[in-house]
Amino acid sequence: MGACTRLITKIKNKSAELYRYREMFLGLVNREVRARYKGSALGFLWSLLNPLMLLTIYSLVFAVYMRIGVDNYALFLFCGLLPWTWFSTSIQNATTSITTNAGLIKKVYFPHELLPLINVTTNLVNYVFSLPVLLAFMPLIGVPLTWNLLYLPVIIAVQYVLTLGFALLLCTLNAFFRDVEQLLNPLMMAWFYVTPVIYPEQMIPAGFKFLFFLNPMAPLMGAYHDIFYYGRSPDPLHLMYSCGLGLVIFAVGYAYFYRKKFSFAEVV
Repeated sequence: MGACTRLITKIKNKSAELYRYREMFLGLVNREVRARYKGSALGFLWSLLNPLMLLTIYSLVFAVYMRIGVDNYALFLFCGLLPWTWFSTSIQNATTSITTNAGLIKKVYFPHELLPLINVTTNLVNYVFSLPVLLAFMPLIGVPLTWNLLYLPVIIAVQYVLTLGFALLLCTLNAFFRDVEQLLNPLMMAWFYVTPVIYPEQMIPAGFKFLFFLNPMAPLMGAYHDIFYYGRSPDPLHLMYSCGLGLVIFAVGYAYFYRKKFSFAEVV
């Protein structure tokens, strides 16, 4: 209990410090979003075109070539692929956020937590930009928009906490062990295929169902499919499980980050 109390106190103090740096945070997020599309003719339209191209490729492979028997498969794929892209891109960017900003860490004082936080938030903005395409696509194929979409902010909040926890943990590990960034691409690819993003949960063999709950992203993907594809409320137990797991991962990630961050300037 004492360790939990100290961690909560640290988070409160750090939250107050981050609030004082809110203008820096918002400015850097804005810069990152703009820099991503700087020099491109289509600019922010790429936040819509990239998921559409991925949707086309995966739909062709799994709905035409491999013939997964899922009605309105393009919609099923789209509503899972978008949040997964937010998650995977955030993790990949945040993992190297400490090592690629070595000069800034050594020369300027600022809360180092801002670096992974900026990456996760920037990719959240890109996800939000892509949502109008999904919402416009649904009526076009005859799928109604339901009141269950009101659960979306809750699901996004749970994913944000979960993603930030992994980001804090991995960027800290990578600062001391650069092997992490080398292992990340194959790990993220394997994680993608064991998560029900491109196939429904029902296709998981009974003997491997336990992996569904060992995978923190699996219940979240189910929640997205529930509100967008099935037009129903997400399973409350699954959502509570994801929320609890997200808080645990965030607590572990932040505790490790806070313990090691004072050595960042020495190792990067």
